[in-house]
Amino acid sequence: TLTETLAAITMAKEANYSTVISHRSGETEDTTIADLAVAVNAGQIKTGSMSRSDRIAKYNQLIRIEQFLGAQARYAGISVLKNGKNNHQQPVLA
Repeated sequence: TLTETLAAITMAKEANYSTVISHRSGETEDTTIADLAVAVNAGQIKTGSMSRSDRIAKYNQLIRIEQFLGAQARYAGISVLKNGKNNHQQPVLA
């Protein structure tokens, strides 16, 4: 459930681990995981290559979110991968 997912993300962040928001096989063009990745400040999303419309929809949503946030948007870059720990502590929105 979404509640369990948010609880798992909270536990991971409290233990200073990074999180990856990932799609499942049989995905649709629903873009909720893009919104979730930004909302929880995951820093990473796993949705596959841009080879199918369901995946492209998620990347397009990330672009729309970045455009909406403007100067408040934050990109973690390579720092999110360092030692598997959550090195991207700043929230997306102040």
